[in-house]
Amino acid sequence: MSYEYLEDIATADVAFEARGLTLEELFVSAADATMNVMVSDLDTIDGILGKAIHVEADAVDMLLFELLQELIFFKDAERLLLRVRDVRIEGREGCFTLDAEAAGEELDPAKHDLAVDVKAVTLHRYRVERTASGWEATVILDI
Repeated sequence: MSYEYLEDIATADVAFEARGLTLEELFVSAADATMNVMVSDLDTIDGILGKAIHVEADAVDMLLFELLQELIFFKDAERLLLRVRDVRIEGREGCFTLDAEAAGEELDPAKHDLAVDVKAVTLHRYRVERTASGWEATVILDI
């Protein structure tokens, strides 16, 4: 699992490319990349609170979009910083579901070095695709 931030993609946004051998690994990498935009050191997020996440979409790329939006929602609505761990994806053409276990804690500015506030995932240059070495995604976050 891995991700890297991309330069010169979007002027007022943050872009990253995430990879995984499996689709589930890709989703975990993209979730970590999204959270790492908000919190400089992911290791400062202790897994004190567990949260089950369930999202559905009509395509696998939109399933990732929904997962990342859900992480942003929890940060905004419940002040929770979450790291996604166990991901289960099921589906066939036209109907995909994701069930994931996430763990984290309430946002604490004294503990968490907050970098930028992510507002949303954008569809600009957004892609999820299978490659010869697994799966890859490009995501741009509105900050």
